Amino acid sequence: MNELIPIIPFIVLLLSIAIAPLINEEWWLKNYPYFAFSAAIIVGLYVVFIQNNFELLWHTFHEYVSFIALLFSLYVVSGGIFIKIRGKSTPLKNVMMLGLGAIIANFFGTTGAAMLLIRPFIEGNKYRFKAYHTVFFIFIVCNVGGMLLPIGDPPLFLGYIKGVDFFWTLINLSEFWIIINLYLLTLFYIIDRYYYLKIPVEERKTVKDSGEKFVIEGLHNIVYLIVIIIAVFITKPIFLREIIMILVAILSFTKTNKEIHLKNHYSFAPIIEVAILFIGIFISMIPALEYVGKNSSMFGLKSAGSFYWFTGVFSSFLDNAPTYLNALSAAMGNSHLSINSVADVNIFQNLHIYELEAISVAAVAFGAMTYIGNGPNFMVKSIVLHKGERAPNFISYILKYSLTILLPIYFIIWIIFFNNH
Repeated sequence: MNELIPIIPFIVLLLSIAIAPLINEEWWLKNYPYFAFSAAIIVGLYVVFIQNNFELLWHTFHEYVSFIALLFSLYVVSGGIFIKIRGKSTPLKNVMMLGLGAIIANFFGTTGAAMLLIRPFIEGNKYRFKAYHTVFFIFIVCNVGGMLLPIGDPPLFLGYIKGVDFFWTLINLSEFWIIINLYLLTLFYIIDRYYYLKIPVEERKTVKDSGEKFVIEGLHNIVYLIVIIIAVFITKPIFLREIIMILVAILSFTKTNKEIHLKNHYSFAPIIEVAILFIGIFISMIPALEYVGKNSSMFGLKSAGSFYWFTGVFSSFLDNAPTYLNALSAAMGNSHLSINSVADVNIFQNLHIYELEAISVAAVAFGAMTYIGNGPNFMVKSIVLHKGERAPNFISYILKYSLTILLPIYFIIWIIFFNNH
């Protein structure tokens, strides 16, 4: 029981994020930094002075800096690109844009793809934007879209760093990517068409007959995006990668025409909110991750199916990247292999394909179950709200959307691919 006490600040922070905005959103927007910083300070002091493990705190801080430097640089650079689709969005146009997002998420990361497409997605649907638009964008572009390459999502990139072959995800996860994305795009089209047909006929004709042209400005920022993606692979010396990302972001911001920022209604408020909340989440979840790692045996992790649900559940409420590493470490430990050995990782990926598939799919896909499951989720929500559009609150997101839309297809995938392994 004593080992659960240090987890309390993390639980309080999660509950605050979920409940406080429902009670008084204006109060929460003014006071959320106090909750985040308090949780970080309390747990940080515990790790340093009670556990006497400053190295762990420093390692977590480094992970946070890497995380926020990537999100910040992608946010700034993508904010310098203005995209205007031709006319207003129709259900088919929306499906095409979400499908495009699912593809480019593998090359620019889910964060880069989300920051690039969320603004034109909002503007195209501004005449009829609803909460489900936000949700499906998060489901597809911010999460399951980035399943094919290590660049796509942080947990897969960590696997690559540990020794998983670069193209292992493309070879082994393609069928999951196709199944989940086809399911979500089809369901989105049905829902979007239903609400679209409720619009008066004359207005729908105006949408279809619009003479507006496709516009894209600030294309020089694509070069900056490529530099950021290349920088991701730099591991030494420490903080060099993050310094490059920040410098690229500054260069992009200063070299981009200010009219583009005005057209995008650009503001630093969303990234500031994410940065503050996630410093609290990253540090306060240290004891939670330690507890999960030390007590993995109590979860009965012996099969691909058990690793699928274990990784999925914890990726929904903890950051999916460290959850991926904990699950992979436990799975390799069952076979007396070490996650810190590249040779062992190569052995595991070849002899335990189902386990690695289960962990990889769950880490990426279940990151969409809540706003805090993956970094870009919260950022997209924040951008949508700052643009005056609709996004469900934390609890509504889970109860109304992720449990009813995502969980059924995830359950089917478990039955078909992992239940007997």
